[in-house]
Amino acid sequence: MSDTPDITTEEILTSQGIEDAIAVLAAEIVSRCGDQNLAFVGVYTRGVTLARRVADVLAAKGKDCSVGTLDISLYRDDFDNRGRDLPKLNSSNVPFELEGTRVILFDEVIFTGRTVRAALDALADYGRPSKIELAVLIDRGHREIPVQPDYIGRKLETELCQYVKVRFLEDDKKEGVFLVTEK
Repeated sequence: MSDTPDITTEEILTSQGIEDAIAVLAAEIVSRCGDQNLAFVGVYTRGVTLARRVADVLAAKGKDCSVGTLDISLYRDDFDNRGRDLPKLNSSNVPFELEGTRVILFDEVIFTGRTVRAALDALADYGRPSKIELAVLIDRGHREIPVQPDYIGRKLETELCQYVKVRFLEDDKKEGVFLVTEK
């Protein structure tokens, strides 16, 4: 993410900041969910990493949560706008029964809400959970669809000319949350 005269990049969260935000998510989930039958589903790619990290924090506190993965590529509504940038397909894996399960869907950033809409459509193909909630590392606002996260690691005020890049060591070999501004 090198800067050019027309693009600037600002680090919003360091590795420690990400860890702190994940701790906030984990604490909120424990507080609200208690001993309910709970499972996590991460949206590829970084939503999966986020779900696994939160599950690891909870496991250290004695609360085990199954983690599934969800590829929403075929449920997106923006194929016409992507040009040659077609999504890479991954395989979804929901290795637990959804009936009677409280599912928390994870994505690293919520912006317009369209990814969440696609994820809800994809998840419905696997069954009907007792409840679906949404956890995000970063809420940057600007919804186009009436979707709001239940658990937020950090709220960030952004402009439409900006975007948020989350980098996890597991996926990107570097760690941080960056605000990219195109002038």
